[in-house]
Amino acid sequence: MTAHESAYAGCRVMITGGCGFIGSNLARRLVELGAQVLLVDVLAPEYGGNLHNIADIRDRVRVNIADVRTEWSMRYLVRDHDVLFNLAGQVSHIDSMTDPRTDLEINCRAQLTLLEACRHENPRIRVVYASTRQIYGRPRYLPLDEDHPTKPTDVNGINKLAGEQYHLLYNDVHGVRASALRLTNTYGPRMLMAHGRQGFLPWFVRRAMDGLPIQLYGDGGQQRDLTYVDDAVDAFLRAGASPAADGQVFNLGGPRPYALRDIAETIVRIVGRGSVDLAPWPEEKKAIDVGSVYSDYARVKAALDWSPTIDLEEGIERMVAYYRVHRQHYWS
Repeated sequence: MTAHESAYAGCRVMITGGCGFIGSNLARRLVELGAQVLLVDVLAPEYGGNLHNIADIRDRVRVNIADVRTEWSMRYLVRDHDVLFNLAGQVSHIDSMTDPRTDLEINCRAQLTLLEACRHENPRIRVVYASTRQIYGRPRYLPLDEDHPTKPTDVNGINKLAGEQYHLLYNDVHGVRASALRLTNTYGPRMLMAHGRQGFLPWFVRRAMDGLPIQLYGDGGQQRDLTYVDDAVDAFLRAGASPAADGQVFNLGGPRPYALRDIAETIVRIVGRGSVDLAPWPEEKKAIDVGSVYSDYARVKAALDWSPTIDLEEGIERMVAYYRVHRQHYWS
């Protein structure tokens, strides 16, 4: 057990969005490390809240079904916790454009509600916020580092940037120790698979497992990097245990970028079904395409000694193996 992992033995930890994809994987690891874990989740299925995600640890965690927008609930729940992993959010870029007010409520107002609860009820708590690479917008250079200008291309990116800045402000002004991890294409077991509005990779996997074609536009050469969920969990644990993270933002990333075509072909080969189809760019989609996007994670490596360890092949194999067994809990 490493130093940052041993810090969680007996630690009182609260996870918002704790029954979702990353939250449930993080909870599982914290339980293994001996933490006392409270999961807070509104259990909205369209956002990925799923009690099956914690079925194997249900008797080892506490669960509170609550909305992070509710002030008095949050003020009560944050008390007496050492670390808060703040993963609750609306993450669909598409939904943010069709329903911008809900995205504003969840990704801005709720963040202020939670931070105010910490400031008044538990100002010594350490908070790690799940931000997103989406806040950068169209790359001006690659790989993206934390100094790249932020110019989001949708409502979700704007609101996530605001949520991130609230956390840094409360760190600097109110002394609530907070940091932010800018996530990128995190994937693995326990993802929402019912639709394709929360990232391309789970939809690719679902299409292949259903024996359907994965459609790519152009030559499929746009590059992306991906972070396997266990690597993302390790980054959260490091940030939650280290004063070096306070007041900082860090990019996460993957071992290397891959062309979308290579990602899709890897999935089809591992699943043993499906196909990869290339199609001409529709004009309306070509106009908003951002091209290749991948991150530089040198800052988090220097500060927290974090690097991704799971490559695409192994990550997809683990993900597909999970859904072969648990498919019925995620497809509808």
